[in-house]
Amino acid sequence: MKRLGWLMLLLLYPSLLVAQDVNPRDLEGRHWYGLYFNEQKAGYAVHSLEVDDAGTVLVTEDAVFNVNMGQIAQRMRVFTQRTYAARGDLISINMSVEDPSGTKHFIAATDDEIMMFRTIRGEERTEEVRARPKESLADVLRQHELVTNGPAVGDEISFTMFEPLYAQEVTGTSRIAAVHQKEIDGAMRTLYEIHSVLDVVPVESVALVLDDGVTYRDHVADIIEMRLESEEEATKEVPIPDVVTSNAAQLSEPIADARTRDTLALRLAGPLRPEHLIDDARQSFIPAGNDHHFLGHRRNPTAIQSLSLPMELTPAIAEWLEPSLYVQSDDERLIDKAAEIIGDETDAYEAAKLLSDWVYSNVRKTFSARLSEALEVLENLEGDCTEHSVLFVGLARAAGIPAREVAGLVYVEAPEPGFYFHQWAKVWVGEWVDMDPTFNQDTVDATHIKLAVGDLLEQAQLIPIIGKIEAEPISEESIAAAE
Repeated sequence: MKRLGWLMLLLLYPSLLVAQDVNPRDLEGRHWYGLYFNEQKAGYAVHSLEVDDAGTVLVTEDAVFNVNMGQIAQRMRVFTQRTYAARGDLISINMSVEDPSGTKHFIAATDDEIMMFRTIRGEERTEEVRARPKESLADVLRQHELVTNGPAVGDEISFTMFEPLYAQEVTGTSRIAAVHQKEIDGAMRTLYEIHSVLDVVPVESVALVLDDGVTYRDHVADIIEMRLESEEEATKEVPIPDVVTSNAAQLSEPIADARTRDTLALRLAGPLRPEHLIDDARQSFIPAGNDHHFLGHRRNPTAIQSLSLPMELTPAIAEWLEPSLYVQSDDERLIDKAAEIIGDETDAYEAAKLLSDWVYSNVRKTFSARLSEALEVLENLEGDCTEHSVLFVGLARAAGIPAREVAGLVYVEAPEPGFYFHQWAKVWVGEWVDMDPTFNQDTVDATHIKLAVGDLLEQAQLIPIIGKIEAEPISEESIAAAE
């Protein structure tokens, strides 16, 4: 689930906290932070504010996250610089996203009532005109009212920012939940515990902010932590954790006939929330005290009610034909490739099977910490489950088959038997059918545990449970007895 790593890097950016009447020149400087993943050092971030001779304010955030995926070291970097006029109006945003596939650039520049938004990936360039976002310097300095002028528990403030990686304007709220006293460097300091959440991401971050406005600690879902450190300490190289194995729900014994069995029953323990408990035609969750029982099925392909292409669709289903920032299903290259693969096939389910089989056969399997998009995968034809699923979704939509990304857990025997975080897809062929182009499964096996449906933002609901789920195979009879 390397996409979630990108999202967590963005959620960790602290605010530069200051009283509203303070001159931004008084804030010039930088702060270094160590980044930790489940208590293990995994990177660093540096945050700075500069003011030029004209009073223009530059706010820079640079975060580097190192991971080990299947014993392959990977490096991710997000660099963002926001520029504001002396009076606080947003002038521009320049973001670069670096991963093993290269560097992507997102550039936003305002002019009167509009904003020009550009994305650059290699030779690929897109450009669109949007309404000018509401964001101002006050939003970057958004928590000033919470740490000045007699702050009290319960005080809160709202903010608005344009996030290039989401390609949309987001809003959020920060609230003082508690006030603490702590000895730091030999002196007692006041720490404000500030809880923040974005409207588009169901994940809460908890920051401890010093009484001078500097962020001391910041947590995202008790998994990713940012700690104020010296530059030397923050950038010190340490062994990199393997996020594939460390986040798995490992088992003491392998599951027999995992790929071919008709059903699977499990006891799942961990902080599962209602939004994770997706009941559909192939899986169900049953409360079991503090835990949950899971019952998964393999769909019978002969029972699937498939339609002919082109399909008549309701607006709610047709929505999942639309292109997005990471699924460019309106691009002629995806449209032509999908048509080539499908040929004369008009049965929607059979056409989707052809697409899934093509992705499985042509995308080289490799772990990769990339922020992947369908067109890029079509060009490179390599990657892990994320690349397989995003390309499959792009091809399906290009062929007129509604499709969505799906994320959760799946059973794998190596390197150790257990349930590992995984991504696959579902397609509408007259009903929703889960397919896994990574495993070449036209109907996913019973060990697939669907916990989220959607793109990068919707998959963020998995962040609070990463590395915190325990699984135990049980008998179906025990589930019936518990009911």
